[in-house]
Amino acid sequence: MTTSFHRCVLVRHGETEWSLDGRHTGRTDLPLLPEGEAQARALHPRMTDFAFSAVLVSPLLRARETAVLAGLDRDMVIEPDLAEWDYGAYEGITTAQIRSTRPGWELFDDGVPDGESVHDVAARVDRVIARIRSVDGDVACVAHSHVLRVLAARWIGLDPAVGRSLVLDPAAFCELGWDREHPVVHSWNRH
Repeated sequence: MTTSFHRCVLVRHGETEWSLDGRHTGRTDLPLLPEGEAQARALHPRMTDFAFSAVLVSPLLRARETAVLAGLDRDMVIEPDLAEWDYGAYEGITTAQIRSTRPGWELFDDGVPDGESVHDVAARVDRVIARIRSVDGDVACVAHSHVLRVLAARWIGLDPAVGRSLVLDPAAFCELGWDREHPVVHSWNRH
């Protein structure tokens, strides 16, 4: 397989009720808030700077809505491996609530009961990265905070837990690419 040296733009979905409250939102299929819709529409002018050969989008509604409002729906392909981290028993609750019964809990180290570990998520994003690198042209990925943070860490060949250090705001975008043959992060958490 040949590696493409094109860019990959990561786009996090706009604000939802649960992201606003800091609740872990994995597989619960929430729509964007009106503020999230406005954030997604504001991405549209920035996305016109790219000529995407592929647009891979999480199957979850908030990501699909963001892709449409950002003008990325023309060539949109649903990519199940871009679904957010499966938070299992911690779905819909905050880190503070989890730590009230499990002090010191850290998602990237501890995973979640009845959900995924960081290595489970890494296996999914490694498949996405292989797909991105096989495309002849720039690729956009519209998805969620934690899965995109793991994707960025894996893009540059780091342990997936490095994703804990890559904060990603709602409706932010990032650019991954290359410095010669080395994968790099060109920009992070842009608005």
